[in-house]
Amino acid sequence: MNIDMIRAAFVRGQGVVRRTPLLSSSFLDEIAGRRVFLKAECLQHTGSFKFRGGWSALSAMVPEQRARGVIAFSSGNHAQGVALAAKIHGTSSVIIMPADAPRVKIDNTRALGAEVVLYDRATEDRDVIGATLSSERGLTLVKPFDDPLVIAGQGTCGLEIAEQVAQEGITEGEVITCCGGGGLTSGIALALEADAPDFRVRPAEPEGFDDVARSLSAGAIQRNNAMTGSICDAIITPQPGDLTFPIMHRLCGAGIVVSEEDCLRAMALAFERLRVVIEPGGAVALASALFHGDHLNSDTVIVTASGGNVDKAVFERALATLE
Repeated sequence: MNIDMIRAAFVRGQGVVRRTPLLSSSFLDEIAGRRVFLKAECLQHTGSFKFRGGWSALSAMVPEQRARGVIAFSSGNHAQGVALAAKIHGTSSVIIMPADAPRVKIDNTRALGAEVVLYDRATEDRDVIGATLSSERGLTLVKPFDDPLVIAGQGTCGLEIAEQVAQEGITEGEVITCCGGGGLTSGIALALEADAPDFRVRPAEPEGFDDVARSLSAGAIQRNNAMTGSICDAIITPQPGDLTFPIMHRLCGAGIVVSEEDCLRAMALAFERLRVVIEPGGAVALASALFHGDHLNSDTVIVTASGGNVDKAVFERALATLE
């Protein structure tokens, strides 16, 4: 896994992958006590950065392999990213999704033409289900984060950040990423190492599902005890990836852990001050900047708003925090 793969993914994505904006608000700066810039990946195709990795993986396949179809497992954002990439390429996709994923994500994945297979994430193993279906149907598995081509695709977000901070005249700071298995975090870290080496990546996670923070602290991969029970469904994974963790361990600072209430408040403030919709898992980085400044070391932070696919009821809970 290297910067050349990320640059190649960037080239393959030209004209397809959106260049998302870097947003700011003086109101948010005041709350945070520092300059805060939000990388709005919630405005990416399918409402999430995951389209970058899906497109990178499918666009790198030889035509014969791609024509046989692809399979992926996801709580929803990777599902939609792969489904849309498959649709654009004119091939089929099978997506394994937890039955408790937000309805909007399940419905949108089906609407993009994917065959959705639901499973119980508390009692069933998605890896086993995926391996069985891949073998039976001859499908190519596109992993959600522990795949070099997927990491490369997510790293294109980091290349954009490096360009955008340079345009803003910002030469150093911290980049807080919403972190599940580490695909986005490790990809951005590799990109910034090459193009903006004075920026330090900091992974952010929800309470109770802080496997990356604990792994970075321990210097070895740690698992989560639970796989359900958080509104931050988009970034709940069993543990960091075998490919992503060594990159994060080498390049990232300590992880930051936030509460669900912090996420809901951050969602509300993003809507009120920036007019963008962020889902809970996509708001952990912003929540870190706004409410956990004591963990930060820089006067300027970039936060990823990694996704915006939120059910109406959850978004209403977030907006209620403004009252």
